Amino acid sequence: MVAWTMRIASYNVENLFNRAKALDQRTWAAGRPVLEAFARAGELLEEPIYTDEVKHDILRELGRLGLRNGDLAKFARLRQNRGRLLRRSRDGRVEVVAGGRADWIGWVELTTDRCDETALLNTARVILDLRADVLGVVEAESRHALKRFTEGGLRGRYHHIMVMDGNDERGIDVGVMSTPGFPLTGQRTHVDDADERGRVFSRDCPEYHFELPGRQERLVVLVNHLKSKGYGGKVASDAIRRRQAARVAEIYRAQRSPFVVVLGDLNDTPESEPLAPLLRGTDLRDVSRHPGFDDGGRPGTYGYCTARNKLDYVLLSPALFAAASGGGIERRGVWGGRNGVLWPVYETMTRAVHAGSDHAAIYADIDLNKL
Repeated sequence: MVAWTMRIASYNVENLFNRAKALDQRTWAAGRPVLEAFARAGELLEEPIYTDEVKHDILRELGRLGLRNGDLAKFARLRQNRGRLLRRSRDGRVEVVAGGRADWIGWVELTTDRCDETALLNTARVILDLRADVLGVVEAESRHALKRFTEGGLRGRYHHIMVMDGNDERGIDVGVMSTPGFPLTGQRTHVDDADERGRVFSRDCPEYHFELPGRQERLVVLVNHLKSKGYGGKVASDAIRRRQAARVAEIYRAQRSPFVVVLGDLNDTPESEPLAPLLRGTDLRDVSRHPGFDDGGRPGTYGYCTARNKLDYVLLSPALFAAASGGGIERRGVWGGRNGVLWPVYETMTRAVHAGSDHAAIYADIDLNKL
């Protein structure tokens, strides 16, 4: 019997063409409060009635964004398309003149930068070297952007490309790509899933269904990007991430196929309490626990790739884990620490800005003959 392997991978590409300036790690000290102010401003602007307290808070958050004195700042832009939110007087006084959400049409958005061209080429190089048959993509701006990327830099490897818009307004969605042998046959969004506290997912937990050669059952891939630790209080962030992990576990348990993968950037470590509903509350198995898994001497997938930086996962249902032959981490596209020397990197990466991503790709190899 000829060995026939399917490679399933996850890769956080950190946007392909345009990235919010506030997400740039070189400006993170300034970027973190911007993201917090952006989130809070968005909530306030949706209030049906702008009370004096709401108006005060709107001006405070716009001030944190640098938007009190003008509609464009370094990290953010205020769109006032119809009607007016603000009146700015020549004496420097700024006041909210809209009485509520219905009085104006507009929003606050983050400004973006073009990604470095060398970095983009190295992102493509990682994916080509990865040789995944089914690839979960984290932080893709849109299906259009991902399609342009595959057509321009991936030599026609992927025929099936899908991204569905999620809840994150910064343009960091999750999607999939697959080769011709694994056609995408269906998808389902969970963008509006809610619990007693409200909407669950910061982005989405889309289901993508693929044909498996010679099998009646479909391969189901759940792609995730859980709540970041990067901004917001730890207690609140952990609580959101735990709610999300619990809902992903429910979605997993509802699948009829025995061949299910949960993958993506879960933004926490394997022993963390927020991920417990998923990692300890289900029968999913982390491919990095497989005896044939090669982590290159470092268990992490982000930054310095230490154990505390294990954020990216490929979790396999029992049937897939039993058929797994191994897996690994592709980190040549990640800058190797402060000086880029902690592990081998591509020769085209001479500065940190040239990295394909701050995240390494992680993959699992499945022997299809054992399914």
